Amino acid sequence: MGVIRTDKWLHDSYQKPIEICENLTGHFEGALASEIYDYLTLHGMYHPFGNGNEVVEKLQKNKVWEIVQEESLQLQKVWEGPNIPIFIFPSDKNNRILQQDFNGKSGLAFKDKLLLFISEDNMEKEIRALFTHEYNHVCRLSKFQKNEEDYLLLDTIILEGLAENAVRERMGEEFLATWTSYYSKEELKKMWKNIVLPNKNVLKNDLKHQNILYGLRFYPKMLGYCVGYYLVKNYLEATNKTSKDLLNIHTDTITQIM
Repeated sequence: MGVIRTDKWLHDSYQKPIEICENLTGHFEGALASEIYDYLTLHGMYHPFGNGNEVVEKLQKNKVWEIVQEESLQLQKVWEGPNIPIFIFPSDKNNRILQQDFNGKSGLAFKDKLLLFISEDNMEKEIRALFTHEYNHVCRLSKFQKNEEDYLLLDTIILEGLAENAVRERMGEEFLATWTSYYSKEELKKMWKNIVLPNKNVLKNDLKHQNILYGLRFYPKMLGYCVGYYLVKNYLEATNKTSKDLLNIHTDTITQIM
């Protein structure tokens, strides 16, 4: 299906995002538009603020929909990935974590759809890097034979590590997420052995899973993401494989060299 022209939805209903989410009910089985909006705002979707038309027009001027469509066609071919609907919305300007750790952009990936939340301040290569990261998730979720609801902590951090290493491979280190540089290799090695490894089988619906993944409560900031990136990078360097080679590889295989 490719990129859906959500800019038209936004022009008509920016101030009524629940109305916009009515268009998504067919993609979230059994969910109400209000429930979908609540869920999407947890992951970076905008809250109405000021003149929405100005935001939408800036995103259009930046050719966000065209850039993502171009990347979609290219990566679908390179990674032999699925043809899924892609929905683009403005991101939440007031989300402090989103601004600090993700430069105002984020995404939400499923095996059958992808949502991107983008700021009008994001540059073209940032948008391409975001799409690379999120579409890598889509490919991993569709190719790795495990239901997402059954993902353990180790599955999730490897999912994130695969995606950001794909960004490094395609875009270069300049466009990596800021969290990839939070810790030294020695610090990451200790976090892997002392925190992640003992908790590698924590289920996705366990609060501890999210706390370790994002580094909430008393855990180091962005812990799971950072360790995942470290583990996958080590495996790629040790095996001379590419990100495409790892899309269906078993999680445990990637950590065997540690």
